[in-house]
Amino acid sequence: MSPNLLVFSENDAESYGLLTKAVEFANQFGDAWALTWGKKEDKAIQSLLDYGAKRILTLPNADPTGLDAESLAFVLSEIAKNDGPDLLLIHSSRLGRETAGRVAQKLHAGCVTDAIGLEIKGTDLIAHRYTLGGNTIASETITTTKKVISVMPGSFEAHTTQPAGEVKVLDIVIPPPRVEVVERRNKTGESANIESADNLVCIGQGVSKKDDLALVNEFCTALRAELGCTRPLAADLHWVAEERMVGILNSKLIVAINKDKDAPIFKIADYGIVGDLYQVLPKLTKRIKDQTT
Repeated sequence: MSPNLLVFSENDAESYGLLTKAVEFANQFGDAWALTWGKKEDKAIQSLLDYGAKRILTLPNADPTGLDAESLAFVLSEIAKNDGPDLLLIHSSRLGRETAGRVAQKLHAGCVTDAIGLEIKGTDLIAHRYTLGGNTIASETITTTKKVISVMPGSFEAHTTQPAGEVKVLDIVIPPPRVEVVERRNKTGESANIESADNLVCIGQGVSKKDDLALVNEFCTALRAELGCTRPLAADLHWVAEERMVGILNSKLIVAINKDKDAPIFKIADYGIVGDLYQVLPKLTKRIKDQTT
C-alpha cells in the first residue's frame, strides 16, 4: 500500500469534497491526510475529521493571510518527499494551480491541473480535465510514483464519515519569502457561492461574445441557479469571475446543450439537447417562467 494521500485547500468547504474522494481511494493510496495553515478552531479541525481525514497536519504559527504558492509548495513537498504521501489533491484555485506545478517540480512528480474527475482503473489513477477550450474531455494517467492534482471546485460531492483521526503539529520551518508583498487589495466585483448551489448553469465557449451573458443570466434567474463556467471563459477571456470555474462530472443530473450531436459532453450528460444555444435557451427560459408564474 502506498503511504497515504494528502489534501489541501485554503477553503475548508472544498477540503470536504477532496477528503470524500480521498476516502474512496484508501485501498490504493492509504489514509487521507489534510494540511491546515494557521490557527484553526476546534470546530474546523473536527469538521475535517468528520469528512474522513485520518491525520490532520497543522502549522498553527503560519500566517494564513500571507499564504503564497512558494511557501505552500515548500511545505507540501517536505511532507510528501521520501516516504510521505504519494498523491496530493489540491483545490484548483489560483493559489492551488500555481502551487501544484511548483510542488510537482520539487517532487519530480507528474501533475494534472484543473481536473474535473478522478477514477481508478486497475492500478492506474485517471484524471479527467477539459481540453481544447472546454470542447472535449481528456483522460490522463500520471505514471510517476508521486502524483499532484489540482481539482476544480465542486467536482466531488462531500459526505461525512465516522470520525477517527489524529492531529499532528508540524515543526517545519518555512523559509522567508523571496518576494515582498507591499500592498494587498480586495478584489472588486462579484462574489460567487457555487459550492452550495442546488442548480448550476455551466457555460463554455458556445457563448460567442461577452454581451450574450445576459441571455444566460436571464436563464439562471428563471431556474434559480448559479452561473458556472469552464476555465477559458474565466482564466483566458475574463468574462466571468474565476470563483465561478467548476467541474461538473459528478453532478447528480447533467443536461447539455450543443449543436454538435457528437460533442463529448453528451457522453457524460443524462439528457442532451442538440441545437443552437441561442435558439434553445430563450425557449427554455420562457417555458420555465410560464410554469413558475
